[in-house]
Parts: sequence; structure tokens; C-alpha cells
Amino acid sequence: MLKLYFIRHGKTQWNLEGRFQGAGGDSPLLPESYEQMVQVGRFLKDTPFTHAYASPIKRARVTAQHVIKELDHQVPLTLVSRLEEFHLGQMEGMAFDDVRKQFPAELDAFRNHPDQYDAAKIGGETFTQVIDRMTPAIQKIVAANADPQDNVLIFSHGAALNAEINGLLGTPLADLRKRGGLRNTSVTILETLDGQHYDLIDWNDTSFLTAKPTATDTI
Repeated sequence: MLKLYFIRHGKTQWNLEGRFQGAGGDSPLLPESYEQMVQVGRFLKDTPFTHAYASPIKRARVTAQHVIKELDHQVPLTLVSRLEEFHLGQMEGMAFDDVRKQFPAELDAFRNHPDQYDAAKIGGETFTQVIDRMTPAIQKIVAANADPQDNVLIFSHGAALNAEINGLLGTPLADLRKRGGLRNTSVTILETLDGQHYDLIDWNDTSFLTAKPTATDTI
């Protein structure tokens, strides 16, 4: 079966500060994130990948480039705009504490009740909208890597990956957050035979990272 290796980008300054980035925000990757990218690459070094795909947003694109460097074979990289992070409208760049004060209902729903998340007030995307734009990209990736023995890398963002991976697994909208969050530079693996049905092989694997996890690593 085709295996899809989903990797969240390295940790950024806004991740550390507890700020929403979204598709429109992008802060620098932390120096220690580059070492974690090396660790991801070394962990995956012996897996033969046919192709890599990444969100064009810098933090994901740079993560992809650095991970690929560590592999023992050349892997082509394609940027796919449909893999970008949630559009979070007015919340982008805001500290979590400030969002909690200004948009308490939206923040609670975003984190805990995806089926109740109404993005109209902040001018962002709903979970359904994100899944609906990402799924065709995944289906196209699957179709382009038709050999059942293929493995592909997909670099994207914490909230978007959480929504899309659970969506591919058929998780009900209300339960999208129940598997927990995804840590920076984590690896989650799905496999599929037909691009319509997916099985979860591994969720949020960070066993290869030497740094201890902190509260700001996971979304």
C-alpha cells in the first residue's frame, strides 16, 4: 500500500510565544528546529521516497528542504498551495491569551469543538473548508504515486494536518481533536490502496527527537 508520511513544520518564534500564525502569518524557525529537522531526516533516511510535497509557506517549505537533505537519495519536492495552514483571519498574529479575551467562543470551538467552530466572525476558514481544499490535493498526490510500494512525504501545518488526517480517516467532525495535537517535526503515517480509504499506521511520532516536549510544541 502507498504510505503517506505527514510531517509538521519545525517550531517557530510564534509557536514559542503562543501566537496564532495561520496561512497569512509566518515567523522565523527557531535555531533548535534545524537540528530537529536533521533528526527527522535521519529517522527517515532508509525509507525510499518517490516524492515530497509541501505547503509553500516558508516554515513548511524550509522544513521540507532540510529534511530531504538528510535522506540517502534524491527526492523531488513540489509545493502545493492546498497544503497551507488554516486561514485564521483576525486571529493571525494574536497571542492565545488575547484571542481568549476577544474571541472566547471561537477559540474554544477551534480547539475543542470543531463542529461548532464558526469562522465568520474572525474572517477565517472552517474545518470543513480546510478539509475540502486539502483532500483533492491528497487525492492528486495518491494518483501521481500509483505504485503500491511508493512512499511520499507531505509537509504542512499543525491545525491543518490534524483536520485533514482525521478527515481522511473518516473521523466525525465533532471528534477531529480527540486524537490530540501534533508536535512540531512529528511524523504521522497513513496508508491507502485506493486514495479513498485510509488506515492510520502511526500518529504524532516524535520518538527520534532528543529535546523534551514542551507545552508550546503541540497544536
